[in-house]
Amino acid sequence: MGLDESQQSDPLVVIRNGKEIILQAFDWESHKHDWWINLDTKVPDIAKSGFTTAWLPPVCQSLAPEGYLPQNLYSLNSKYGSEDLLKALLNKMKQYKVRAMADIVINHRVGTTQGHGGMYNRYDGIPMSWDEHAITSCTGGRGNKSTGDNFNGVPNIDHTQSFVRKDLIDWMRWLRSSVGFQDFRFDFAKGYASKYVKEYIEGAEPIFAVGEYWDTCNYKGSNLDYNQDSHRQRIINWIDGAGQLSTAFDFTTKAVLQEAVKGEFWRLRDSKGKPPGVLGLWPSRAVTFIDNHDTGSTQAHWPFPSRHVMEGYAYILTHPGIPSVFYDHFYEWDNSMHDQIVKLIAIRRNQGIHSRSSIRILEAQPNLYAATIDEKVSMKIGDGSWCPAGKEWTLVTSGHRYAVWQK
Repeated sequence: MGLDESQQSDPLVVIRNGKEIILQAFDWESHKHDWWINLDTKVPDIAKSGFTTAWLPPVCQSLAPEGYLPQNLYSLNSKYGSEDLLKALLNKMKQYKVRAMADIVINHRVGTTQGHGGMYNRYDGIPMSWDEHAITSCTGGRGNKSTGDNFNGVPNIDHTQSFVRKDLIDWMRWLRSSVGFQDFRFDFAKGYASKYVKEYIEGAEPIFAVGEYWDTCNYKGSNLDYNQDSHRQRIINWIDGAGQLSTAFDFTTKAVLQEAVKGEFWRLRDSKGKPPGVLGLWPSRAVTFIDNHDTGSTQAHWPFPSRHVMEGYAYILTHPGIPSVFYDHFYEWDNSMHDQIVKLIAIRRNQGIHSRSSIRILEAQPNLYAATIDEKVSMKIGDGSWCPAGKEWTLVTSGHRYAVWQK
C-alpha cells in the first residue's frame, strides 16, 4: 500500500499498522556482482512475493567494498554500482511499491587526511569536511568520549557534537528526499547513544526504521541459557532510548530459535508462557530474522543450522513481530525454498497476521513446538506429530519438519 505524504510525517504509522515484511536484499559477496543491475531484475518478484521493503547494502563510497567503511557519504558510486544504476533501481522499486531501506553507517568514518596524533581523522576535500573534533577521543580524535562501544580500527564519529548531528541529519534528509530511500537501518547501533537515533529519525523522517543492536547472549559455558530476559531487555532499552520510533532486530529470537530447532523446542516458551525473544514482550518493535550478511553468507559468524532454515521461517512468518527474509535463502539456496517462503508470506497476508497478533503456545517439548496465532493460523515445527483440534482447520502448507493450518 502506498502511503500518502500527509501520513509520512507520523513516524509511527507503519509501526502501528504492523504489516511490514522485509527482504534483506544482499549478502557479503554482493559487491562482486553488479548488484544494482541484479536487483533491478528481481523487483517484480520481490513485489509479487509480498515484501513491503527491501534493505539495500550501504550505498556510499567506502574503503571496504561491502560499504561498511564509509568516507564520502555524498558519493553514491560504490562497488554495488553507479549512482545512475542505483537511482534506476530505486525508481523501479517505487513503481512496484516496494520501499527502499538505506543502510545508515554513521558510527565511524574513514578520514582523507592525517590530523591529530598522525591519525587519518580529518575529512578535507570531501563534503562534510570535518576536522578531528568530529571524532571521539577514544579513537584518536579531539572530540568527547564515545557514548557507546568502539568500532575498532577506524575513527568513530562523536555524536555529542551538534555540528556533526546537523550534518548527519542533512545527509539523511538528502537520502530521503533526493536519492529516493524511504526506510533506514542503523548499523552498529551499540556504538552511540540511542537518543541520537531518536534525533535522526525526527530530523529525517524515515517511514520505517530498524536498529542493529547486536549484543552477546547469556551463556553457561558454550550452552545458551534458557533465560535470555536480560538480553532482550537491553534491546528493549535501546528502543526506548530511541523514543520508541525505531524497531530493532530481534537477536534474542535468532539465538533461541537456532538452538531450539536442534531438538530443544522447550526453549521457545519463556517462564511466563510467552515467546522468549523481543517479540514476546514488544512485538511491534521486533524485527525477526534467521540470518543476515554477518551471521550467515560467507562470513558465517553465527549461522542458523542449514537443515532447519525452513522451520525458522515457519516460525517467524507466522508469528507476531516484523519478519525479515535473507536474500541467500530466498534467491540462492534452491527454488523450492523461495516458493515455500512465498507461501508462508501469502498465508500471513491473507490471514491478516501482523506484528501485534495474539499468540497461544500450545506445545514446547524437546521435539515439537506448536502455536495458534490470532485464532486464525496454527503451526508446528519439529519432528513430533501434532495437528490442531477441530474440523475447522485446514492444512495450507507443509515442508521438512513444519506445517501450517488456517481456519
